[in-house]
Amino acid sequence: MKHQIVIIGAGTAGITVAAQLLLKDKNLDVAIIDAAQKHYYQAAWTLVGAGTYNYKDTERNMGDLIPKGVQWIQEYVEEVNPDNNEVVLRDGTKVSYDYLVACPGVKYDYKQIEGLEETMNKNQVCSNYVDPDYTWQCLQEFKGGNAIFTQPATPIKCGGAPQKIMYLADDYWRKQGVREQSHILFITPGGVIFGVEPFKSTLMKVVERKGLQLRFFHRIKKIDGENKRVYFDIVKEYDKLSGICYNYRDTEKEEVVEGNVMIEFDMLHLAPPQAAPDFIQRSKIAVQEGPTRGWIDVNINTLKHNTYSNVFALGDAAALPTAKTGAAVRKQAPVVVENLFHAIANDGKLNNDYQGYSSCPLVTGYGKMLLAEFNYEGERDSDPILSKIFDTSKELYPMWILKKYGLPFMYWNMMLKGRA
Repeated sequence: MKHQIVIIGAGTAGITVAAQLLLKDKNLDVAIIDAAQKHYYQAAWTLVGAGTYNYKDTERNMGDLIPKGVQWIQEYVEEVNPDNNEVVLRDGTKVSYDYLVACPGVKYDYKQIEGLEETMNKNQVCSNYVDPDYTWQCLQEFKGGNAIFTQPATPIKCGGAPQKIMYLADDYWRKQGVREQSHILFITPGGVIFGVEPFKSTLMKVVERKGLQLRFFHRIKKIDGENKRVYFDIVKEYDKLSGICYNYRDTEKEEVVEGNVMIEFDMLHLAPPQAAPDFIQRSKIAVQEGPTRGWIDVNINTLKHNTYSNVFALGDAAALPTAKTGAAVRKQAPVVVENLFHAIANDGKLNNDYQGYSSCPLVTGYGKMLLAEFNYEGERDSDPILSKIFDTSKELYPMWILKKYGLPFMYWNMMLKGRA
């Protein structure tokens, strides 16, 4: 089996690139490989987990979204062999290509946290990344105690998601009258709540207003779901625990011994550790050494592979030093598409315009959101038109409307059709 352009993954990146390619030239021979029957708008799962969005509304049949004119190969990828210009499927079929676009997304690597696989989606251990309906169930069943929100030390998609559900949970529990009996803790391996100003300052005001406790430099290592205990290693030297925390208060249900922390929880929400799919990690298109080992090795501005000139990558599996979001894909896709056409024409040109744009719609409560947009330099990179109307670094109701209604509409009706 041979195709001019083979795309691995029919997620946000794969479908957007396929749609844009065929809008420019409907005669291209494009195939997309993905075994999934359903496609999800995962950006709304934060709202599902807070009871303000229906999970079914985030789901579509994959077959309805694959652009007409694209051959959909419904199978899993087993190997990528760039030296032979071929992809090997799980059933043994070899698919040859002239050009490869790799955008397979990430896998959840539960084994990186001891006990996570056994307790995920039970024992009040939940994740909006995995089952937002169960998160909503946990929020409703919570009657006070320790509510812990955390994230792993790996890169994760939508880096703001672990804290967004915390802000919504605080709102919900205040309405239910259980907030007074609760400790809410955000425990992170990082050293800040958010890395870009002025969004960081706004979020710290939210944390202060809500009375949330932040604990920094804590890496989650083990969950004992049955006994409702979670264990962390402190990854920075410290004199006293309060020195690496904000709003520190002892929960009276914890032990700290030489940089190891155990806390009892009544609810635990986490983002699972994430990695590139196994077939990417063991392939030659992955970075072979260093801190980005296992992610796809592409130029950060052109999204062209650093070794194989007919390979491109975008989306969550690419080794790009920016946040893994759908908004990033929206800016990456046109660069990949243009560079594919340059490669086909063999004209020596290259679009190097991608500067690391990503955005994180940070919901801070029901009816409140700020829109953090930034680039590789960690600088604010807000949309110039939107910024003339709104200060997107503030908590605004119009931004909430954008999140709940505007962005889903744009996703299904424009982005996945190659028009945004």
